Amino acid sequence: MTYAIRGLPVDEFRPLFGLSDAELAERHIVRMTADAEVGFPCRVMLADAKPGDTLLLLNHEYQPVESPYQGRHAIFVNEAATAPARFVDEVPPVLAVRKAISLRGFDEDGMIIDADVVPGAEVEPLILKLFENPAIAYIHAHNAGRGCFAARIDRA
Repeated sequence: MTYAIRGLPVDEFRPLFGLSDAELAERHIVRMTADAEVGFPCRVMLADAKPGDTLLLLNHEYQPVESPYQGRHAIFVNEAATAPARFVDEVPPVLAVRKAISLRGFDEDGMIIDADVVPGAEVEPLILKLFENPAIAYIHAHNAGRGCFAARIDRA
């Protein structure tokens, strides 16, 4: 089974980069500076920011379909992001190092067909298991602790 994990398109966020903190606050966005190697995961780069990097913490609609599972949540976007990362048949370290990841398999109508929670190191076997079901069109990964959207996983 081939799968791809892709970061969010940067163009959606680029107009926010460099805005003043006051301008960001008007949009309910907070600029933060990473102060640890892990803990500031950019959803475009699919990588944890390095200490000293600035990120925007903002609300993002990760599930725009009209279903009971339509959803929004907070995400980080590194202001240094230039293009979305793409991993094929490989789990990015930003997922693999997490204590627990929730994977949710959706059908074409945006309904959850199956879901489970695993340690980050066990994400790939669960991706492969979920995609064994032909009704699952795509998978969303979320950090199990805070519930933040982590990435979308598609068949490649």
